[in-house]
Amino acid sequence: MIRVEDKERQKIIERVYLAGQEHLFRFWDELDEGKREGLLDQFDSIDLSCLDKLVRTQEKVSSHRFKPASFIRIPGTGEELKRQEQAMRVGEEALRRGKVACFLVAGGQSSRLGYESPKGTFPIGPVTGKSLYQLHAQKILALRRRYETRLPFYIMTSSSTDEPTRKFFKQHSFFGLPEEEVRFLVQGMLPSVDFEGKLILKAKDRLAMNPNGHGGTIKALKESGALGQMEEEGIEQIFYFQVDNPLAKIADPVFLGYHLIREADMSCKVVRKREPQEKVGVIGYIDGHLGLIEYSELPHSKAKEKNPDGSLKFEAGNIAIHILSLDFIKRKDYDLPYHPAHKKIPFVDEKGIFRQSEEPNGIKFECFIFDLLIEAEKSIIMEVERKEEFSPLKDRQGPGSPEAVKRNMTNLYGSWLKEVGVEISKGSIEISPLYALDKEELLEKIDKNLRFDGELYLE
Repeated sequence: MIRVEDKERQKIIERVYLAGQEHLFRFWDELDEGKREGLLDQFDSIDLSCLDKLVRTQEKVSSHRFKPASFIRIPGTGEELKRQEQAMRVGEEALRRGKVACFLVAGGQSSRLGYESPKGTFPIGPVTGKSLYQLHAQKILALRRRYETRLPFYIMTSSSTDEPTRKFFKQHSFFGLPEEEVRFLVQGMLPSVDFEGKLILKAKDRLAMNPNGHGGTIKALKESGALGQMEEEGIEQIFYFQVDNPLAKIADPVFLGYHLIREADMSCKVVRKREPQEKVGVIGYIDGHLGLIEYSELPHSKAKEKNPDGSLKFEAGNIAIHILSLDFIKRKDYDLPYHPAHKKIPFVDEKGIFRQSEEPNGIKFECFIFDLLIEAEKSIIMEVERKEEFSPLKDRQGPGSPEAVKRNMTNLYGSWLKEVGVEISKGSIEISPLYALDKEELLEKIDKNLRFDGELYLE
């Protein structure tokens, strides 16, 4: 065993050996004092005792009992519209009273887009090229103005996106929001392991680590002090959404209202699945408990089951938009399960040479926010129109490409214009949230005699 003079440092080394991870000291003799200290700091920052738990997550339960969940459908009757209007009034009152905070998950890079910067900085406005961050921030600014309220904006970054995200907001003067109400926190990290459960070295003095997933939200809220800050400021509900979806209806008062009327702990928005094998998780019951059924876990025979009207039984597709009550988050320390994913993890070989694996060579672990559903005593699931609220930016090509997302944004804004009586052309359309957050606000402002040829931008 390696020996050092400092007793506390020696205890760290002993823990590494006790965990069966002594291979991490392979290059110890080649490291200078600073790099040795840095390596020990990394070991000290992770819970080595949790490695067994991480590795055991690979042992899948062979079968579950799945049952569809009921949800609040898009209104189709007069009675349903009345309930929606009531919910909206309740949600709007919560916004006016400053009881809501917005929480954006923004830890992802844009490598799948061929864009090596935080995804939130990606230019997605169909006409202006506004970034995702700007679109989200302007929606929050518009809500603050509409309801004459505070609406604190929390942004959870990762170690790789934190500094550039902070710089981006500062360079753009926080997009008009009060600087003190744009608040950053960094999600935690988890170590990556090989298929034998051994930690992987990314460099001679550095572990391979990955962000702990959007389930790291709760831990980040507590450890950063953000949760205590919210409590001091009278925040009661957190509106949670992800950076890649420019159509997200932030702090939707209807959704808030249903959540509050139900006195729910955690609530979810869903869209109807397009087809049985669409790769989207479904909100449903797992062994009697409400949760998210991952598409890979739902047997094909179940996925294609239909109701008498021809709709899918398991149709409530998760779109990663939630409301969490502060009381629910504070209730206890939640031990969310880890989800393993086989990945290509960069590493140094036995000779200390950096390698990029061509095949999956290890496991990254994440915890997911939707696993909190099982802990919620009350929840509401609310259906929304996909074309109005869900178009995530994911890939260079296909339905999640920049081209497709911009087209979906243009189609949404075009549908608003059509509904208020404006003829539209074939060019790109963009409506700033500062001009209109929705078609109802557009109706109040737009000149119905507006005519345009080509692109249109309203601000």
